[in-house]
Amino acid sequence: MSQFTFTSESVSEGHPDKVCDYISDSVLDACFEQDAHSRVACETLVKSDHVVLAGEITTNAHIDFDRIVRQAVQEIGYCDRSEPFCDTTLKLISLITKQSNEISQGVTAETSQSGDQGAGDQGIMFGYATDESDEMMPLPIVLAHKLTYGLAQDRKANKVTFLRPDSKSQVSVVYENNEPKYVSAIVVSTQHSRQADQKQITEYVREDLGPRVLGKWWSVDAPLFVNPTGSFIHGGPSADAGVTGRKIIVDSYGGWGRHGGGAFSGKDPSKVDRSSAYFCRYVARQVVGAGLAKKAEIQVGYAIGMAKPVSVKVDTFGTGDEHLAAEYVMETFDFRPRAIIEKLDLLRPIYRTTTNYGHFGRTGLPWETPVAVAAK
Repeated sequence: MSQFTFTSESVSEGHPDKVCDYISDSVLDACFEQDAHSRVACETLVKSDHVVLAGEITTNAHIDFDRIVRQAVQEIGYCDRSEPFCDTTLKLISLITKQSNEISQGVTAETSQSGDQGAGDQGIMFGYATDESDEMMPLPIVLAHKLTYGLAQDRKANKVTFLRPDSKSQVSVVYENNEPKYVSAIVVSTQHSRQADQKQITEYVREDLGPRVLGKWWSVDAPLFVNPTGSFIHGGPSADAGVTGRKIIVDSYGGWGRHGGGAFSGKDPSKVDRSSAYFCRYVARQVVGAGLAKKAEIQVGYAIGMAKPVSVKVDTFGTGDEHLAAEYVMETFDFRPRAIIEKLDLLRPIYRTTTNYGHFGRTGLPWETPVAVAAK
């Protein structure tokens, strides 16, 4: 019997990097609300009382960056005027220019050398799916997200008054013969008020949060580490710098499925870093859902300005007929950027809903629609 332990982490919406992702996606959605053909690549940096926006945006929308940034920060929960990072007192620096004409001519169908909408950049994208969880995701990242999402929900509902926005979790799962068997360790670090102590927070996680959100995967026997440094009062952008796109493994498969390196947040779907990664996940779900494999990974490579990918690879990790799966993928799915955008209906302001607790494995996202295919 083969046995190993795999660990994944999650971070909450109040983590400095996730604050940046949410601001960037809020800017993207604001553009799409007025102009569905906006080209957006928005990066954010936060530290202390400053927010810096940088990137390239070409749009007919009229965007109030100051309002969008403050609203996003308020929604996350940084509203304490005694802290450096606060929605009403932060200072905004905007360094936004327009998209390069040379990139635009390759992406726009009428001017591209391929005669079709080309990829917004070169790069490789991956999508992964597995039958080991209802979400068709690796179990460790599913459980880690449940903990951070639970912390955020309890905080926003004022159920637990000592919780603050910044938090992280980590879950280790023991596998036997590639099947998840039990949780072997849990780490929860949550920002808190000065009035709360480690004992009180640990009791909340052990007696309430953990059993409630992890369900059958909760075990009183698994080692539990809560705020292992002893306290976590000073957090969020007041304490640490954040940058868009630094949590790509949290955003995807928790380290289990491979990642091409491109971040998602702040990018419109002409950027295949985002849209093709979503589509690869969609295709991988179809392969597993069709019964062609228990696990599937799709890799696609693009050249900037070209519509058709330079490569498509299907890997079933020995859990299915790889040749049949590859044949099914190549015959069924169109990986051109325009086709992906149309298939998933991506020219909509949906991106703020993707930012936190994983871009995959959550209901309501077009690439997570129920599998409706039949195996060949």
